[in-house]
Amino acid sequence: MTITIQQSAIQQSATQQLSPALTKAAQFIVNQQSPTGAIPWFDGHFADPWDHIEAAMGLTIAGKYREAQRAYLWLVHNQERDGSWYSEYHKNSHGEYAANTTTLKQTHHAAYIATGLWHYYLCTQDVEFIRELYPRVEAAFDFILPLQTPEGEFNWAVNSNNDVQEDALITACSSILKSLSCASLLARTLNFPSNYFDHSYQKLQNALSNKPHRFDRTWEPKTRFSMDWFYPIFCGALTKTAAKTRLESRWHEFVIDNIGCRCVSDEPWVTTAETCELIFALLYLEETETAQQLFQQLLSLQDSSDGGFWTGIVTRDMSLWPKEKTTWTAGAILLAADALFQLSNGHEILIR
Repeated sequence: MTITIQQSAIQQSATQQLSPALTKAAQFIVNQQSPTGAIPWFDGHFADPWDHIEAAMGLTIAGKYREAQRAYLWLVHNQERDGSWYSEYHKNSHGEYAANTTTLKQTHHAAYIATGLWHYYLCTQDVEFIRELYPRVEAAFDFILPLQTPEGEFNWAVNSNNDVQEDALITACSSILKSLSCASLLARTLNFPSNYFDHSYQKLQNALSNKPHRFDRTWEPKTRFSMDWFYPIFCGALTKTAAKTRLESRWHEFVIDNIGCRCVSDEPWVTTAETCELIFALLYLEETETAQQLFQQLLSLQDSSDGGFWTGIVTRDMSLWPKEKTTWTAGAILLAADALFQLSNGHEILIR
């Protein structure tokens, strides 16, 4: 399958609307992107499909459409025959990012291409690009859908021997729920059947809303992670009433006033990406003022030298930790800014 990078149908650059800080964050992602289109966490680290797409969405918001297309084409060229991707891609001696085939193939990683491409379409209206890549979305869900159990949740991964890892993660399944919605919208936009996406969505939404016993069955529950707290909210798993109750119930466990959202409830570690994702949950519930306050607190975590954002800060002594600036953190910042300030036509993707 050969797909070439084309000029988008809509070429006005969103960078004209971005603040200097956001423009630099987008350029940080561009500077980390490999010539083949892969977007690693940072130079010298591996790439993974989920975070790669998060960074690509940031590029799209910034009007860097050719770079975003390259990112999606990299996924196309590295998709496995069964429609999946491996969890890690490392730079080899030729400078290309190749799969570590000993890692898992995770269901939410594979599903996320639908979210990324629907976002790209919303921002650009480039129907020809999504039409060309839609078969890759179908292939991804050919891998994913058989891993949904009769109870509705998705088994989280397949190993290198194609053995199914039979348990489910709330965060991962919430992400899949959003991706199913986006896959359905892609199908309908292109006049393809969407009923199998819609049926799977209904089963998964019911599991996330009503069957907590189907998650974390074989390992320690992930309730200490803030992502498990807010992902079901902005991914649409809950009614607004249930979502509001969920947010309020653990707010003081996870949110440190005037700083941001913890990654885990038992450590004084506020992370940039988790705070951005909490912003999505707040905007889903129309808590705009609180969302804006959280966003403003994040701006101090940008490194002015290259535009990247530090992963997080330990509030015990206000030290940066780890000393990393990841592309997906910059992508999350751009997505949060877009959701707050409506910088692109895709600004509602994670809040509606």
